[in-house]
Amino acid sequence: MFRVFIFFLLIFPLSGVFAEDKLQIRDIRHYEINKGVRVIIETTGFVDFSRGQLKNPERLFFDVKNSSLNKDIKKEFLINKFNLSKIRVGQFDANTVRIVFDLLTTEYEFKIIQLEDPFRMVIDIYSDKGAKESSKEFEPNKNSKILIRKKVVIDPGHGGKDPGAIGPNGLMEKDVVLDVALKVREIMKDNPKYEIILTRDRDIFIPLNERTDIANKMRADLFISIHANASPNHYARGIETYLLNWTDDEESIRVAARENAISVKKMKELKGEIGIMLASLEREAKRDDSVKLAGYIHNSMINNLKPSFSRNDNGVKQALFYVLVGAQMPSCLLEISYISNPEEEKLLSDEIYRMKIAMAIVDGIENYFVKSDKIKKVKYTNNFLIRAESKKTKNKKERPKKL
Repeated sequence: MFRVFIFFLLIFPLSGVFAEDKLQIRDIRHYEINKGVRVIIETTGFVDFSRGQLKNPERLFFDVKNSSLNKDIKKEFLINKFNLSKIRVGQFDANTVRIVFDLLTTEYEFKIIQLEDPFRMVIDIYSDKGAKESSKEFEPNKNSKILIRKKVVIDPGHGGKDPGAIGPNGLMEKDVVLDVALKVREIMKDNPKYEIILTRDRDIFIPLNERTDIANKMRADLFISIHANASPNHYARGIETYLLNWTDDEESIRVAARENAISVKKMKELKGEIGIMLASLEREAKRDDSVKLAGYIHNSMINNLKPSFSRNDNGVKQALFYVLVGAQMPSCLLEISYISNPEEEKLLSDEIYRMKIAMAIVDGIENYFVKSDKIKKVKYTNNFLIRAESKKTKNKKERPKKL
């Protein structure tokens, strides 16, 4: 006969997640714990779920309500140990995702916990002997330090009906940058210091203004948009990184106009009205951090790619990219290579090259957080995201510096 323990639930504010929105099951993975298996179900918010049992054969299932399943998630995981045969997941109906545990016996126990940063359900299934050890993994330690994960939003440019630039041999920008973004998430997903959020994880179209909205709603620490460059000059080549600002440089205006899907003439006409926006306090407050972010990632890409692939260093530049407008955190835009150049298109189609780019981006992100003396608080339109301050600051009752 089974026994069930509903483990303690940690409750946090629902930052960036609204009740009326359908939640998404973003990822499912599992690993062994003492005498059992831990299943981690990443979601886009806290979930409402119910559980049930089915007999002959023995099954335990969880129905996650008002949710949809990421189509890229693996639907079946073979286990065949610790009283568990396999795990199955599927879209049960239009609004419910069902997660089923096929069991080898009725003698089992399970525990459930919901956590934030990232949002996830954690389900432990184990034999009686593993119960005590499994419980200890979640017990709070009064002397332990609370780890606040840094939220990094990665934005693969274009998508869906918008292919972006297309290379001489048909390679599409939207496909290249999505693959690089997925690789960044894969590399960093098990690092407890970071949460990586993608504005899109499949081939869909998202308007430019909605991309930073995602980052703002998630109260992200960084926003990084990934693109592949293009030029009428098929010999143009190299890597460049952009900050949001006005520029009179003709090439930077051309690049921004292409990414913004407007004409160069229209870009120049925007100079007056955009200048007011760029002078806002929020923009100035995070400009220095955006410069650091762009610098660390750009240098990482050049240093990691130049030895093997002889990349041209086109530097860190400024331009008016709509996708960066409205970002309430340090941000930058990466042009990882020229897809219009036949040689660089061939490189961008290479799995090894794309992985090298992803690794370089990860190194740049880590360098930004490690080498910055202090990450400034991020000011949001409606409130402040309060980060953990040192006890020393609290004891002195110092006010945070104004942004």
